[in-house]
Amino acid sequence: MYRYDEFDHKLVAERARQFRRQVKRRLSGELTEDQFKPLRLMNGLYMQLHAYMLRVNVPYGSLSSRQLRKFAHIARTYDRDFGHFTTRQNIQYNWIKLEDVPDILEELAEVEVTAIQSSGNCVRNITSDHYAGRARDELADPRVYAELLRQYTILNPEFSYLPRKFKIALTGSPRDRAAVALHDIGLRMHRNEAGETGFEVLVGGGQGRTPFIAHTIREWLAPEHLLSYVESILRVYNMYGRRDNMHKARIKIIVNQMGLDRYRELVEADWEQIRDSVLKVPQAEVDRINAYFEPPEYECLADIPDELNDVRARIPEFDQWMSANVAEHRVPGYSIVNISLKAPGLPPGDMTADTMDAVADLADRYSLDEIRVNHRQNLSFVDVRQLDLFTLWKKLKLLDLATPNIQTVSDIICCPGLDYCNLANSRSIPIAQDLSRHFVDVDHLALVGDFTINISGCMNACGHHHVGNIGILGVNKRGKEYFQLTLGGSSDENASLGDRLGRALPQDEVPAAVETIVDTYLAIRLDGERFLDTYRRAGIAPFREAVYNPVQARAVA
Repeated sequence: MYRYDEFDHKLVAERARQFRRQVKRRLSGELTEDQFKPLRLMNGLYMQLHAYMLRVNVPYGSLSSRQLRKFAHIARTYDRDFGHFTTRQNIQYNWIKLEDVPDILEELAEVEVTAIQSSGNCVRNITSDHYAGRARDELADPRVYAELLRQYTILNPEFSYLPRKFKIALTGSPRDRAAVALHDIGLRMHRNEAGETGFEVLVGGGQGRTPFIAHTIREWLAPEHLLSYVESILRVYNMYGRRDNMHKARIKIIVNQMGLDRYRELVEADWEQIRDSVLKVPQAEVDRINAYFEPPEYECLADIPDELNDVRARIPEFDQWMSANVAEHRVPGYSIVNISLKAPGLPPGDMTADTMDAVADLADRYSLDEIRVNHRQNLSFVDVRQLDLFTLWKKLKLLDLATPNIQTVSDIICCPGLDYCNLANSRSIPIAQDLSRHFVDVDHLALVGDFTINISGCMNACGHHHVGNIGILGVNKRGKEYFQLTLGGSSDENASLGDRLGRALPQDEVPAAVETIVDTYLAIRLDGERFLDTYRRAGIAPFREAVYNPVQARAVA
């Protein structure tokens, strides 16, 4: 895993001391809230519905057990004993006191973690495939380039006060597990006709009140030009982005109003001036960073030992977990284990301090000290010996972390909603809890297969509702909470935005509507199609009819 160098240590320590002085001035009244707001946002501190919320970066989703134990300590000491993992591979604490924040930041710095630029109009936490460095289908480890971008963008004065927040994601695999097409800049590794590995560069993706799938601005970019090309995209955005209207300030608006061809023309013209400047990345620098990501020393093991297959044959529950939650590793004899934070009835993404400590202990014992956070609000152990899978499963079961539902209908993305957020129109957590209780039959989950549900409490789309196979958006109608459903969204390599199903529904009707959609899919799918395949073939009509005209739909069936 990456470790801070001497520059990181100095920068983070100085930033923590600086913010301590700023907090002191705010508490004394020397700074007004309007003056303090941009300062706290650049240090990850929000004013939420009931208290301050602190958002802490987990760069490209990689955590050590030591860092997770510190997260547990922060939750236990300064919050209400839990943290919430987010879709940007961060952790949030929702009950923070302002006077405690300087101490928290200094404690986080002890384990090489920071909240710098986790909010504000700047380049936010850079995210990546949570299987990075371990996926069998990977071309190259994208974390190396994510770290290069992190070092380049952190407190970069030219890009610290952009027109609006800015998000970057990278993947090194053909299978997109990082939702790169939903970002301001998405970077997707692939090989050109000469067999060289480089990046497809996407620009202008995003969700919120005006969602867009990103456009490909450059088909292939040599890795040595990554910094200069990203800088040119940012410079053009900084120049043309609107600062008079926050709802029209994101790069997605500028790209789609200006047109991709014109935006590309401006970027390419700027890039020609700087492509061979000091921003050209020498191979020695890539090698230096790559050395921090050297994989651990693996044992020489047989892939899929006979005893593992024997246990799977004898214990159906273990077999179901293996099928749903365990992924291929690039090294024979090892597997990637996905840890579901979506047990029935629990808020998605939440984890108590005691559970964090227990997971850190398991990571030490079974995952060579590494944990990953993914954008679906789950965790992964990326280096588990297949010989240890059965024992690990039993220990995860005791912690209620072995629900076999990864990428199924109960693996729900959910924002905190109106329970915490002052921007929300409705509570999203109770909807997620209701749905998770409806879909508990493991055999049924396996039958339904690959199926995503994403829930947001408002149009800001922190729950990624636009790209859920079923998206659920909370809306306010005459002071009451209702929920708008969309179908057909996807965040993978074939990303798409969902289509509105029909009128919004009250909370108590949502679970039945979702069940109806699932049942309709099972009734009309062909040859084991995924839901998306069925939806793209059959369209929205049969689902709309089944939800809003059930008697007529049954008669037709």
